[in-house]
Amino acid sequence: MEFKKPRGTRDFLFEDMEERKYVENTIRTVVENYGFKEIKTPIFEDLELFTAKSGDGVKEEIYHFQDKGGRDLALRPELTASVSRLYDNNLQKSAKPLKMYYFGSCFRYERPQAGRYRQFWQFGIEVIGGTPIYNEAEIVAMANEALSKLNIKNYEFAIGHLGIIKGVLNHLHISSEIQTQIIASIDKEDYELLDNLLDDCNVSEEYKSIITSIINVNGTLEDLINIKSLVKDIEDSLNAVENLEEILKTIEAFGFTDYTVKLSIARGLDYYTGLVFEIYVPDLGAEKQITGGGTYNLTSLFDSEEVESTGFAFGFDRIMEAFHRQNIQIPASSTPKVLVIPVKKEFKLEAIRIAQELRKENIITDIDLKGKKLKKNLSYANNHNINKVIMIGQQEVENNTLTVKDMESGEQSTIPQTEVIETILN
Repeated sequence: MEFKKPRGTRDFLFEDMEERKYVENTIRTVVENYGFKEIKTPIFEDLELFTAKSGDGVKEEIYHFQDKGGRDLALRPELTASVSRLYDNNLQKSAKPLKMYYFGSCFRYERPQAGRYRQFWQFGIEVIGGTPIYNEAEIVAMANEALSKLNIKNYEFAIGHLGIIKGVLNHLHISSEIQTQIIASIDKEDYELLDNLLDDCNVSEEYKSIITSIINVNGTLEDLINIKSLVKDIEDSLNAVENLEEILKTIEAFGFTDYTVKLSIARGLDYYTGLVFEIYVPDLGAEKQITGGGTYNLTSLFDSEEVESTGFAFGFDRIMEAFHRQNIQIPASSTPKVLVIPVKKEFKLEAIRIAQELRKENIITDIDLKGKKLKKNLSYANNHNINKVIMIGQQEVENNTLTVKDMESGEQSTIPQTEVIETILN
């Protein structure tokens, strides 16, 4: 019987994993330089954790099941809810801010297509508590720095603030249920639906015009400042504009200025309360969004105290797709790789001893214990990017020497065994 991988999943081979590990480690280095520490949560959680956050409708989009004890569980479709649960269980009394990151696979039951898989990976960042404006600016700057370090090209960074549009809707006394529908219509850019919803709420042409002007802002900090006059009589909206203005000025203090103020970003989820942002790579076409995040409050799902959080998640697979579309090459590794070849089978034990000496010095070392011909071993070394080959024959054993071949230059020399570590590292 032939078994194939499940629909919507992928196998990753050696080169795939080398690239993915490079991208993962590059992002890790950036976020750890900002003081973030790694956490892990279970791959499955109580189903109710996700339905409480997203409603019962989410069941159609996720893998959920009953275990042998009759408990309703689900494979995590994303990680934000799990992180909030982790905070509620373990970290409520910890000193703030809590700066954490996570990397792991998620699962959604949806039709597989380009850029969408049933198993996918997220690299997420969360900061809980602390000084909101500083947290928000730092997170935006950090996301930009990670993409810059990866050499992703032509990405677009759009920043908005949900408090501006929500301030208008609150001013008009629109119910939270209808507000959710309005925000969703803006998120989907379904402006016909938006107009119908505003008509149903008897919103005047004056306020329709204000809402339209807000969601049409797609430019600079100056464009944001220009709408102050529109919302001067709507206190919550004016406060949100001024809040975003301060956040953007703080972001620029971090050295990041190449962003767009886009007030139509809505994220489509109820729990976002303030800053929202998205990052797009146009080269990816319809699946161009690689990151989304903002400021939110999920602690209301639990009995914990209300605390503001800011976070985002990189769609790791889409970053990898951008890597390939833009033909980005990972840097050549400077770590030496060695292949030890015993010329005859009676020299295998000596080859093992030499290999172990190299490994103790953290030198990546392979060894031919199959007894392949020298030509095949050299071909193997070339195919696996091995820098140096060590050959052990009768003469080397008798003289306590080793023959070392540099696979790049082709040069070959015989050295005392005592100098092997120095020779390989230099």
